[in-house]
Formats: sequence, C-alpha cells, structure tokens
Amino acid sequence: MSDDVRNIVLSVVAAGISAALGWIARTYLWRRKLRRKQTFFGLPENSECLLVVNRDPATAEPAVHRFDVFALLELSALIKDCGAHVQMVTQDAAHQGFGERTEFCVGGPGSNRRMVAHMAAMLPGVRVNVDPEPGPDRGAFQIGSERYRMDPGITEYVLLARLTAGERRETRPVFLFCGQRAITNQAATRYLARNHERLARKHGSNSFVLLLKVINSQAYGPDVVELVADVTRVAQTALPAAAPRTGHRAD
Repeated sequence: MSDDVRNIVLSVVAAGISAALGWIARTYLWRRKLRRKQTFFGLPENSECLLVVNRDPATAEPAVHRFDVFALLELSALIKDCGAHVQMVTQDAAHQGFGERTEFCVGGPGSNRRMVAHMAAMLPGVRVNVDPEPGPDRGAFQIGSERYRMDPGITEYVLLARLTAGERRETRPVFLFCGQRAITNQAATRYLARNHERLARKHGSNSFVLLLKVINSQAYGPDVVELVADVTRVAQTALPAAAPRTGHRAD
C-alpha cells in the first residue's frame, strides 16, 4: 500500500471515528437532558399522567375556553416529549389522590373543582375571589397579606406551582396553572415550557409557587409574562381567619 493510499485510509478512519464519537456525545447529552426533563415533570418513559380539564364558567354548557384548549395542547406536547402517556379528565371527574401520577391541573377555583381541593390542601395562604358579579375585586388574588387585582387585557396574574406531598422519592408532582382568566392559564403553561430547565436547576425536585404577571394580553396574547415573586412560603402558610379576601391592586 502506497503512502498516499495509507494516508487516505487513515483520514477516512479518523473521520469515521470522529463522527461516531460526536454522535455518541450528542446522544449522551440529549439523553441526559431528557432524563432531567423527565425527572422534573415526574414523567419517566411510558409513565402515566393526569391532565385535569376545567370548564368555561361563562357558559352553561360543559365547554372549555379556547385559551384553555391551547394550554392543554402545550402541556400535551411536553408530556409527549417525555415519552409519557396522558389521561384527560374533566374537573368534576377526577376522583383520586395525588402523588401516584403526575398531574397537570388547569384553571382557577371558579372553573375547576379539582383546583379548589388542591389549593385547600396545599396552598392555604392563597385566596381567590370567585364572586361572579362584576366589580373591581372579581378574580382578585390574596397571597398572604398582598392582594392582586386584575385589569382585564392589561395586567393579569396567574399562579404556577409544582407541588409534592410527602417525602417519598417516587412521589409524583402536581402542577397547578391557576389564572385570573383563561389566557393567563395558557401564559403559565407557555412559561413552564420555555423555562422548565431553569426552574429545574433552581428548585430541583422541591415544591415551588410562582406568581406571574401577564402584560397587555389584548395586544400580546400569552407571550409577555413577568415573574412577580416566588411566593412558595407565603402560599403554603395558612391565612389568619379574619384576613380579608380582596383589596387593592399590587403591581
């Protein structure tokens, strides 16, 4: 074999080895990234999860608001990326505990009975004004001593929470998307989809409750979202019995 042929063969072999090593490295990084995502969402390969659908309180018929449908689609994409399977149930048909399967619960307490139960059990420091009568306090949040009114289409709030019950390592989390309007539920799911890696690095497998502000949704839809505060400690601390439920707006 001549030197030229030998050099060509060695170059081809070296290129093949480099390509194989590159493929192995990319596959390893992709798998590690996927495992971290699966761990954060509590969705190992082929696992089952629950997607709790709320109802549109503006209609007498059992229906889902279109922005909530968009939120459910975004969550379905996250679940599919993890290689998990989803069972979708309505808010009045989810009769089971939590911790065995990951759960995604969409909608405020005015449209989702399941959310009412979760908030009573795990977020005793949060109150939501569900009075259907129009008024400045309709839909207002109280979190500890702070109160948050919405200005529809201009400034609206939503709680994004990842909660676990008990100390068992295999306990699956519950994700809550509790917004003042349907479009804020979608904003919270989109925020989670875009920021889950950062949230996983910061919080690991611990519970967290974030208050998000949706800005000018009438112009920007669910895309412009600001983190107001991490309210985990306050939200998990029971309110005093005499605490008022609504009040001024805190921007």
